[in-house]
Amino acid sequence: MDFKIKLSTPHMGGQELKYIQEAFDTNWIAPAGKNIGAFEQALEAYLGRGVYVAALSSGTAAIHLALILAGVKRGDEVICQSMTFVASANPILYQGAMPVFVDSESETWNMCPKHLERGIEDRIAKGKKPKAIIVVHIFGMPAKMDEILKVSQKYGIPLIEDAAEALGSKYKGQQCGTFGDFGILSFNGNKMITTSGGGALICKDEKLKQKAIFLATQAKDDALWYEHSEVGFNYRLSNISAGIGRGQMKVLCDYVEKRRANHQFYQQLFQSYDFIEVFSEPSLDCFSNYWLNCIQIHSNEANITPLGLLKYLKDHKIESKPIWKPLHLQTAFKGCSLYGNKVSKSIFEQGLCLPSGSNLSKTDKEFIVQVVLGYIT
Repeated sequence: MDFKIKLSTPHMGGQELKYIQEAFDTNWIAPAGKNIGAFEQALEAYLGRGVYVAALSSGTAAIHLALILAGVKRGDEVICQSMTFVASANPILYQGAMPVFVDSESETWNMCPKHLERGIEDRIAKGKKPKAIIVVHIFGMPAKMDEILKVSQKYGIPLIEDAAEALGSKYKGQQCGTFGDFGILSFNGNKMITTSGGGALICKDEKLKQKAIFLATQAKDDALWYEHSEVGFNYRLSNISAGIGRGQMKVLCDYVEKRRANHQFYQQLFQSYDFIEVFSEPSLDCFSNYWLNCIQIHSNEANITPLGLLKYLKDHKIESKPIWKPLHLQTAFKGCSLYGNKVSKSIFEQGLCLPSGSNLSKTDKEFIVQVVLGYIT
């Protein structure tokens, strides 16, 4: 369907073409060139705290490389948040490992630290200590990182922080993606900033960044001929895409504020309806970029439902989406263990993602109000 208002679309800032043209002028139309290094440096400066960033072809590629660098091999187990996009868990299967899912807690919708520890203890008791943990900052909402880090460190399990949706989000003033042993970002077309397609791996060590780049460029050894002592991948970001990223970095802070303004808009829209809950920061510890603004529609006498609202919005050419269906309920992961109490299943059944782009106009918002009120009143 050709939606009049889409969920989250690319938003160009105006300087992207300058860097793309630079790549054309210098004939660096390849996964190498000045834009890549400059984009990585811009991300490192933004994230702070001494991190090192490798620009890659996707966030999925970044998770895959993080698992490899964390030592995950065939037959291992990796603990992963269940409520997330499938790309958080697919790379576990790429490595021949098995996901073990952990349910959400109701405040941030992210991995529950209590169920995480219970899951680790149970796997250890079964003789299968997990080799890594993947926590996700879903929809840009920071997870409870103090508690999750404490569990990770207590059991000596590497933590991979999926911040694909959380560029610009902070926990206690620290940028999401910089807490774990590894962090990952996504620059897909619907994310906070875009390189059309792309991602990044955040490392705590310069040597790990260089190892990631080595693996991402087909693991070519230092030789006069093509020598390969390890299996590599074609995961490096192109110089053209990195040029888009350089331009996007100029407007990232502004786009975070625009999406946060969208959240205020939805809070005002639904404030009179006690059966509709806008997903919001649970405490001052969390600073969300509100990549996607979400609501939960609880049971009500008017029989207003998430799917009913979705269909009504669609009829008026406004795009909305259900919350991520938990991975432990997906056919592809049938048989995988879950530790939790079905919080993510409840959120999925009651939730809906609403238009949240940084380019959402005043006219767009007025139309959304008109259509939403047409359904719920």
